[in-house]
Amino acid sequence: MLSLSYLTRVVFKGSDVEPCLVLEKAPIPDIEDGEILGKILLATICGSDIHTIEGRRKEAVPSVLGHEGVITVVKHKRPDSDLKPGDRLTFHIADCCYDCDFCAEGLHQKCTSLFKYGHASLSDGTGSNGCYATHLVIRKGTHVAKIPPAISNKLASPLNCALATMVCATEEIIQTQSKGTKRVKRAMIQGAGLLGVYGCVLLKEAGYDQVYCSDIDSRRLETVIKFGAIPVLSGESGVDFPEDNSVDVVIEVCGQRSVVSEGMKKIRIGGTYILIGMVHPDSKLDMLTGEQIIRKCLTIKGFHNYGPSHLDKAVSLLANTANKYPYEELLSLSFPLADINNAVAMATKQTYLRVCIEP
Repeated sequence: MLSLSYLTRVVFKGSDVEPCLVLEKAPIPDIEDGEILGKILLATICGSDIHTIEGRRKEAVPSVLGHEGVITVVKHKRPDSDLKPGDRLTFHIADCCYDCDFCAEGLHQKCTSLFKYGHASLSDGTGSNGCYATHLVIRKGTHVAKIPPAISNKLASPLNCALATMVCATEEIIQTQSKGTKRVKRAMIQGAGLLGVYGCVLLKEAGYDQVYCSDIDSRRLETVIKFGAIPVLSGESGVDFPEDNSVDVVIEVCGQRSVVSEGMKKIRIGGTYILIGMVHPDSKLDMLTGEQIIRKCLTIKGFHNYGPSHLDKAVSLLANTANKYPYEELLSLSFPLADINNAVAMATKQTYLRVCIEP
């Protein structure tokens, strides 16, 4: 029987190393002032981790990957906090200083001293930086939020990535486009992955009359119907396709630059185009002209990650809608940590929008 003073973690050695994922044991680290030692109850595999494992995204090695997870407090050194052992928490994917210009402007995700969970070397801090492990150390500048009983571990795990990001991206348009209009409110989301599904829920809950969701995967489009969306098979036209110049907001979450031309046709004069998914070099928008933007009086905004307040709002939304939408259908059965390779293999098949790991 292993000593309780040890943790188990999956160490990523690099995409060019075989095996690239190695299970190992390490001492549970001591924590400093402001830190939290958490036991990971469940983690989920984000698509960005698959890109890293397959070599399309570069990260420091060796490292522990995984930034989506839900933890229970083992102990903490936050004297001004009401946290106690056993509390279930979600956490901001980034640790921030709260003092630099970006933090002061509310762009905590661009903090000049930014640290991101699941993206750091073992030599950075305690080394317990990722969720593919039994334990995680939450740093002093990391915002955390308690998970209410209405939210299961499976639902809680990915909310600190995809859901909080969509809360951030839609916050302003929900506030501004809901004021002073009597016409039908329409939105179009390009991509039916987890970001897209959460976007459908956010906009429907905010009162949008018609939320279209486009994708090339007909199987995924069957899923978005359950979350309030009107499915649209990308590249095809039909009775369910929005008319040109009729959509208030278009939100790109698929990562494909080719969808922008379609979005520009559908967006109305004075509309807003939000870009989220194209966080990679192959995103040059050759099909977009300044004239199109100017003549339609468009607002184009990019969003990358989110701030602490958006995590709280994500928890609230999920708690209020947990029994309204079939979120658990989006997630796989749980794999044990020792079966990480099969979990990754399942994630690459994209049968589920998230694959679960239960240490």
